[in-house]
Amino acid sequence: MIGEAEAALLDRSRVAHLATAARDGTPHVVPLCYARDGDAIYFIVDEKPKQAGKRLKRLRNIAENPAVALVVDVYDEDWDRLEYLLVQGRATTVADAAEFAHVLGLLRARYPQYHRMRLDLGRNELVRITPVKVHHWRSNPTS
Repeated sequence: MIGEAEAALLDRSRVAHLATAARDGTPHVVPLCYARDGDAIYFIVDEKPKQAGKRLKRLRNIAENPAVALVVDVYDEDWDRLEYLLVQGRATTVADAAEFAHVLGLLRARYPQYHRMRLDLGRNELVRITPVKVHHWRSNPTS
């Protein structure tokens, strides 16, 4: 589902924007760090400051409605260099210890800041997005 050009954009981009929706359809969009493993895209609830004692809205939304959208984009003042990738998919929390450990390694390789954080299965939720539909757009497809 994710081809070479799409994988290259995901791998070179540093931040994505995740859109979730509550059961009633109320949208919610947040920036996040992520890692890709094949077609799957992952993010973890890390140790950056959060509202104490409350599950994140994105996770509450995913529990109610696992349909999500993820966007990575490239903006440039030269509009011949504009590009974005929209991934529509289904999100689920990872419970498998081996998958968690593997993906944590991928996340730490992309974001050295994660090396300083205690990130553990059962303590930090890891979410896998499985793509259902992918749309890649470039203003200049030959570049």
